[in-house]
Amino acid sequence: MAAAAFFDLDRTVIRRSSVLALAGTFRRRGLISRLDLAKSAFWQALFAARGASPERVRVATESGMKVLAGFPVEDLRRLVGDAMEPVLRPLVYDEPLNLLRRHRERGEKVFIVSATLQEIVEHIADDLGFDGSVGSTCEIVDGVYTGRSLRAVHGEGKAQAVRELAAAEGLDLAACTAYSDSYSDVPFLEAVGHPVAANPDRKLRRLAHDRGWPVLDFAA
Repeated sequence: MAAAAFFDLDRTVIRRSSVLALAGTFRRRGLISRLDLAKSAFWQALFAARGASPERVRVATESGMKVLAGFPVEDLRRLVGDAMEPVLRPLVYDEPLNLLRRHRERGEKVFIVSATLQEIVEHIADDLGFDGSVGSTCEIVDGVYTGRSLRAVHGEGKAQAVRELAAAEGLDLAACTAYSDSYSDVPFLEAVGHPVAANPDRKLRRLAHDRGWPVLDFAA
């Protein structure tokens, strides 16, 4: 069986929350209000200071789904595409792209696995040259988001998503590598044989030290 590498997205591949990075674009398109924008900034500050518990990630993910109610899927894809070059690409760390190339040189596929909405994760993964992606999914009816969460890829759900992807791709998880910055992703990291703490929050850094996991700190 083959090996692969799985990368978290926010603060692992890019320097901040992808949704927060897109918040200005969402605001201009009427997807979110100024109050929503302020809440997003508060969430980012809280995450940076303390790390994110699985419950905080769940609440943030499901709140984001509700905001999408009534918004056409193709409009969101177009919005993310338009924002890729001016907004998202400048936030991408060099180190994950170097790691991507190293895994490819070993014949391994590379994937992004994130709690962020699938359509956002998918566009970023395609643009950066990953082989695939898994993100949280929102119900879609007649090409429009309903705002109802179908799958939240965080906590144990993220680990399950990796197991399902491995089964579909014929991967040996014991030979696979996973990279994440967040303590909430411990189940995701534990799902593979080679977990790596990348830009870890305080709790994950302590855990990685205790378990002897590699720790990477990417340049700001």
